[in-house]
Amino acid sequence: MRTGENVTTKDEPAVVARLDGAIGRIVLNRPDAMNAITVELGRQLEEALRELAESAAVIVIRGAGGNFSVGGDFHELERLRTDGPAALKPLFENFGRACTTIAELAVPVVTVVEGYAMAGGFELMQASDIALVRADAKLADNHANFGQVPGGGGSQRLARLVGRQRALGHILSGERLSGAQAAEWGLAYRSFAPEEFEEGVTAFVARIAGKDRIALGKIKKLVDDGLRGSLAEGLALELRTVVDHVAGASAGAGIATFTQGEGA
Repeated sequence: MRTGENVTTKDEPAVVARLDGAIGRIVLNRPDAMNAITVELGRQLEEALRELAESAAVIVIRGAGGNFSVGGDFHELERLRTDGPAALKPLFENFGRACTTIAELAVPVVTVVEGYAMAGGFELMQASDIALVRADAKLADNHANFGQVPGGGGSQRLARLVGRQRALGHILSGERLSGAQAAEWGLAYRSFAPEEFEEGVTAFVARIAGKDRIALGKIKKLVDDGLRGSLAEGLALELRTVVDHVAGASAGAGIATFTQGEGA
């Protein structure tokens, strides 16, 4: 994909995506519906992630209109329910695949969260590699508040991120968290005060985008694969990876930069 080229989507796309230098930018583009998730949004999100990952060093997901996403579109959900389970399944499958895709990509994916991130929006944030949040953002797995069950991975990812007690307490109560609380829980890497949010996000993303994309992908894979095995297995994997990487061209360029005094 060329810099500045938009991902091809239908008229009035639910997801807008473009490559901005080394940064892949994805915007959930249903601001009038607070970026509620539909069958088509899930499909377009997965498509955009996979396409941008071919060239970007980092991918950033945001919501249009000052909100991240309020979760599933209840109007579409009600229409699909009339046709039974078979009609409902693509809504959850498409969005679930988009969330799962993030872990498969050799590119870090950063969610930038402001306004509301509820239900599926909160689940998408959990699926990301790094979350940056505005301190006054409103977040919740609020499925239980509407007699619903998580369908975007929240029942599985949240407990792995924050532990069983916090996960069950939060999902069953549907209580809201602020962006600042989410960072305290370890659900976000950093929260920013409203007046510092845009500047902070821009600086952080630029910092990642300026690094070698091959190294970034290998680091992400090491961390993710290591968490699935024992410490001993993870250390053995790290040893194999670092020896292979340092022998390669991209690591050689970084070493030359350091030894020539151009950076540290």
